[in-house]
Amino acid sequence: MRPIPTAELHLHIEGTLEPELAFALAERNGIRLPYADQDALRAAYSFSDLQSFLDLYYALMAVLRTEDDFADLADAYLARAREQGVRHAEIFFDPQAHTSRGVPIGTVINGLARALDAAPEKHGITTRLIMCFLRDESPESAVATFESARPHLDRITAVGLDSAEVGNPPSAFREVYALAREAGLKCVAHAGEEGPPSYVWEALDVLGVDRVDHGVRSLEDAALVARLVADQVPLTVCPLSNVRLRVIDRLEDHPLRLMLDAGLLVTVNSDDPAYFGGYLHDNMVAVTDALGLDEETVRTLARNSFRASFLDEPAKQAYLREIDAH
Repeated sequence: MRPIPTAELHLHIEGTLEPELAFALAERNGIRLPYADQDALRAAYSFSDLQSFLDLYYALMAVLRTEDDFADLADAYLARAREQGVRHAEIFFDPQAHTSRGVPIGTVINGLARALDAAPEKHGITTRLIMCFLRDESPESAVATFESARPHLDRITAVGLDSAEVGNPPSAFREVYALAREAGLKCVAHAGEEGPPSYVWEALDVLGVDRVDHGVRSLEDAALVARLVADQVPLTVCPLSNVRLRVIDRLEDHPLRLMLDAGLLVTVNSDDPAYFGGYLHDNMVAVTDALGLDEETVRTLARNSFRASFLDEPAKQAYLREIDAH
């Protein structure tokens, strides 16, 4: 199965930190990691649930300090993504995870932007940047983060909401999403992964999101499915992530096919690929094998990814022609 041209819409750039790069950045910045070597760190990439993953995820961010670090992180992802068939990437980043460590938000954005600006020529990938708020931090912290990012909003396409979902409903963040919409930004939010379908309703009706990240539990609510289908709200599904974080026990039980059959606008993405065992094409191959997807279904998923992107219509059509020619 050759990689098919695809847009990646659910990708946390901090979740692309491979052990090799983590050790290289640690050495550059004079940081001692609590692991003997790269193999020991990779062995630590084993999780029982979302929170145990997040604990390691945030701890390793200590190696990200300078613009060069963030540029190197993004460039390493883009090089891998190109090999995986990614032609367009809309990339999440978590400023609060860095500013809380004393890293200025401008350092984060400028470093990422340097790699993203070079991506079309260097990797053949167009990009957008999505600033996420940590839902296990306060809504007031989200607003303060948004205000600190105002000088950089020309580099940001959308805002998002991520981190530990259970007990942190989307509705708590209505104020910062209102500010984002007033500023002309698109809106997305993680909902319906570990959290209930009611969180998806809140993301739609309170936050006014354009896309729902994950959304796999939407199938538990027939009225919600009808709403998502009628409005063709995209769902950015991450199969390998769902299994690694125990949202779904086995890939063979993944609801992706059911979601497609219901008429939902579903896309396949890699989430935090360094930690979850696969980048975008790896996810596509794994779910194709596990669910027995045919070639036309794979093409549908690829088409959906561009339809669900924040690209303008001419750019979407150009990428759809690439899929037709694949």
